[in-house]
Amino acid sequence: MIIHCSGIGGIGLSAYAAHMNAAGHTVSGSDKNDSVLLDDLRSQRIQVSLAQDGSAFPEKCDLLVYSEAIPASAPERTIATERGVRQISYFRALGDMTAGTDLICICGTHGKSSTTAMVAKMLMDAGKDPNVVVGTKMRELGGRNWRKGKGNLWVVESCEYRRSFHFLSPHIILLTNADGDHYDAYPTYEEYAQAFVEFVEKLPDSQPVIAHGNDAQSVAIIQQAKKKLMNADMQPLVPLGTPGLHMQQNAQLALALAEHLHLDAAAAKQSLAGYSGTWRRMEKRGKTTNGIEIIDDYAHHPTEIRATLAALRGAYPDHRLVTVFQPHTHDRTLRLWDEFTTAFKDTDVLLLAGIYDARPDTEKAQADPVTLGKEIHAKSNCQVINASALQEAKTLLRTSVLQPNDLLIVMGAGNISSLAEKMTK
Repeated sequence: MIIHCSGIGGIGLSAYAAHMNAAGHTVSGSDKNDSVLLDDLRSQRIQVSLAQDGSAFPEKCDLLVYSEAIPASAPERTIATERGVRQISYFRALGDMTAGTDLICICGTHGKSSTTAMVAKMLMDAGKDPNVVVGTKMRELGGRNWRKGKGNLWVVESCEYRRSFHFLSPHIILLTNADGDHYDAYPTYEEYAQAFVEFVEKLPDSQPVIAHGNDAQSVAIIQQAKKKLMNADMQPLVPLGTPGLHMQQNAQLALALAEHLHLDAAAAKQSLAGYSGTWRRMEKRGKTTNGIEIIDDYAHHPTEIRATLAALRGAYPDHRLVTVFQPHTHDRTLRLWDEFTTAFKDTDVLLLAGIYDARPDTEKAQADPVTLGKEIHAKSNCQVINASALQEAKTLLRTSVLQPNDLLIVMGAGNISSLAEKMTK
């Protein structure tokens, strides 16, 4: 089959493209921005173009798979429509690729990528040879976000955005938590929770939902779906190679899965003890030119911010914490405004680096980062500095903010990771 992937540089679609290429299909793709993910796809002899004007669309094509960011009016989708080429979203394609497999789905508002990575490592160490799709890059996968195993076992990070995970057919579900997000797709929490209920309902009656029994929201979802809970809170909190109680709680989910699959408990604990994190999850990115350590993190929801900063405060008790945060979308910022104002109590200095407007076509209102900064200062009791963009944040860090013995934390889901790299040079 000849497959073209529009938006192939996405963390999910790039993994799908690599899997289909490894399965013997002819795969190509396009994206507007170059990246290390695209370099890796090229190393697999997948043709990748940075032109999305239709010029990269193959003359012969059986299937167009598109990222959620690619609208129906985009040139490649228009060409596919004109030629009668079947076109489906990445998540539908992921559902097709994993149909009929022993599919372990990791879902939830927070912690999906880290939990998926822990599960993948644990199963690999146990000799289970899983296929993997994860929303981050793992050192255990050679810096990749995918793995092709030889059997029928799949481990897949399962995203709730626009009910995407409804395309999957889970055999086992790990539910990390469900406290609400993606407000452009779910105007109310009830709608958000209902999406999880409908996903859990897809589970075979003989299989459990592995979740934290002390998480009332997760338990309510499982009860409403009339499925059985396997309580991960019965598992020990094992030491890991990455800090934070939230990471240990993710590991509890993996240990509960090990118990359900009858894996050796001691070996599972030993595997997880060797887990030292993944790309952009409290990732050490090197040091500034004057020796200040840099941490890069994907946290963009107040719950994630609190957990990450608390973990780093515990791991670096003798350092001043300087955080650069880029809020992700105006809509999320406005909906979680009050939660953001109290989320930064564990940092000493906060630079707000402008709002990353990921969805300008759907945003209905604009959040004011200056006003947000004032309220964070008042309620989180930290110094707040506003920067209009990443370049200004970089200049401020180097000229007036950073001091010896600081820890620099670069945080957000937009393009802020580039700042972490630039600060090392």
